[in-house]
Amino acid sequence: MPRFSVLDLCPVNEGEHPRDALRNTLELAQHAEKLGFHRYWLAEHHNMPGIASAATSVVISHVAAGTKTIRVGSGGVMLPNHAPLVIAEQFGTLDALYPGRIDLGIGRAPGTDQRTAAALRRDMHGTEERFIQDVLQVQQFLAPLEGNPPIRAVPGYGSEVPMWLLGSSLFSADLAARLGLPFAFASHFAPDMLMDALSLYRHRFEPSKQLDKPYAIAAMGFFAADTDEEGEFIATSMQQQFLNLRRGSPGQLPKPVKSMDDIWNRVEKAGVDHAMRCAAIGSRDTVRKKLRDFIYMTKADEIMVTANIFDHAARLKSFSIAAELRDELDTEQAEKIA
Repeated sequence: MPRFSVLDLCPVNEGEHPRDALRNTLELAQHAEKLGFHRYWLAEHHNMPGIASAATSVVISHVAAGTKTIRVGSGGVMLPNHAPLVIAEQFGTLDALYPGRIDLGIGRAPGTDQRTAAALRRDMHGTEERFIQDVLQVQQFLAPLEGNPPIRAVPGYGSEVPMWLLGSSLFSADLAARLGLPFAFASHFAPDMLMDALSLYRHRFEPSKQLDKPYAIAAMGFFAADTDEEGEFIATSMQQQFLNLRRGSPGQLPKPVKSMDDIWNRVEKAGVDHAMRCAAIGSRDTVRKKLRDFIYMTKADEIMVTANIFDHAARLKSFSIAAELRDELDTEQAEKIA
């Protein structure tokens, strides 16, 4: 059975303040730790009123300080927005504070709109080759010192913080394979190339000092409740958020609605349904089948579940159901082997 982990977008609910989102994030992380989830990742997004994790390394420290054993990291840091030395120093510092618990997941997208990206980045002329060089430079800054280099990350050098590449295309899958890094696919919002990316990654993987065989994460939305109707109800907040983003008007996480019919048109519904087609939505039995099929299809080493659910108690419950199903499926597999 794969490990189970959490991706938290640190959602800011309609009418609330980012401080509320950050409080909920810590409570969810503590909940996930008690439930035995393996890692807890936070994502970098900018200029989005509904996401409070823009300063990703700061929020990682907030979560790591309030937990004890769960791994905490970035899912991911958008490297083109930052100088490699700064990221090495930030994550070297996190590793010094919380040794053996920090992951550095790296992405290539801006995590925002083009105007905000221009305000964030050193320049707007990044290329695939530039990204590769930046990844290699972060690796170098986190590696043990060789000789007496003129520039070093302090803290950072020698920490060898585990690095991951994240993506929704073949590019990151190929780069992760060539560098011998673990790979996480963003199938919770961009599922189209999931299977092709996993296949390419596994086929081209070259062992490295960090990893001797391929290790892949597949992400999925998870909206579980007592009934199918309740699961579909709580998922409408995420559907509205996707829709607003596609309309170019991102906002705080909306309250759930009984029906989306008066909110989207047929084409918009098809687009959101397509983006969320890996999501498990519904009652315990319904999401169990979806989860089981997803595990069988991807053969992922780790499943990363995410859920932007307006009601915090309902969100905690959804993750509780995920943990229960993980344990059930694990027992089922063990019985088959026996």
